[in-house]
Amino acid sequence: MVSRTQLRLLAAGATTALGIAALGWQKHEKHGRGLLFSPSMGTMVDAARTLNRGAGLLATSVALDSALEHYRGDFQNRAMYTPLVTSTLSLLASGQGQQDPDAFASKVRDPIYVLTGLTGLVGAGFHLYNVTKRPGGMSWSNLFYAAPLGAPAALVLSGLLGYHAERLRNASSDAVPRVFGLPAGKSVALMAAGGLLGTTAEAGLLHFRGSFQNPAMYLPVTAPPLAAALLATSALTSPRRKRLRWASRLVLRFTAFMGFTGAGFHAFGIARNNGGWRNWRQNLQAGPPLPAPPSFTGLALAGLAAHSLLDEEKELAQYRWWK
Repeated sequence: MVSRTQLRLLAAGATTALGIAALGWQKHEKHGRGLLFSPSMGTMVDAARTLNRGAGLLATSVALDSALEHYRGDFQNRAMYTPLVTSTLSLLASGQGQQDPDAFASKVRDPIYVLTGLTGLVGAGFHLYNVTKRPGGMSWSNLFYAAPLGAPAALVLSGLLGYHAERLRNASSDAVPRVFGLPAGKSVALMAAGGLLGTTAEAGLLHFRGSFQNPAMYLPVTAPPLAAALLATSALTSPRRKRLRWASRLVLRFTAFMGFTGAGFHAFGIARNNGGWRNWRQNLQAGPPLPAPPSFTGLALAGLAAHSLLDEEKELAQYRWWK
């Protein structure tokens, strides 16, 4: 058995490694790429590709997580197959979107992303009903052990990220695109910030159920909310606040690495259960959800794409002022 002290050392070492990796990524970022006197289609396409990666990661997380959870529920309701299909379609569309194919393919991806988002909304309703119909209603016990409310929300976010990506690809070369009535940078930033807060709430609930036995379990309830706050503030305040945006990008990069590291910690948690990975059929269902942490990575990538768009909008505003 691993002692409490060893767990603390492991958590401290992982946090330090994540911080160093994030600083290294931050140090080697490229500034001013393609930002001249008009919106750069290169920047728009780069941001769209990043959003596709985020959408794909969220779709993968939902596909694997719902497969495990719904298999445990023996697929009693035929509708439980739906998120497997739509999340797989979202993953395929996101993979194809990164290749920047022709306009016809974009017309195919758009309905897939809309269907993915709608499926997530309907799934959230089903999961909420599953919680409230149990004795005790919205009690801690039901929130812990009934259908997870966060999983369908991740499917909604996958659809939203993909939808934003298509809006960026279809943008004209002489104007900053607007999505849902907001400039694309601000829209993506606020969406990613909200998604990070929602995913944090889900992680906090499950880690509270686990009594935060490993100190590393505090990372998903501290770093992502900080990233969300910095990202939202960056989107809503003056673009001249360079230190704020620098800090926001740094914490987002830390969160992106944390998502993949979290999957490793969950694999470690499964190994500590009775029988370890030899008893994988049971422990994959009873242990910490292995596919869940990369959701943070997908949303952090969306936040970084938002920063690229915010920088682009700043350059365009300066150009119009000088003109």
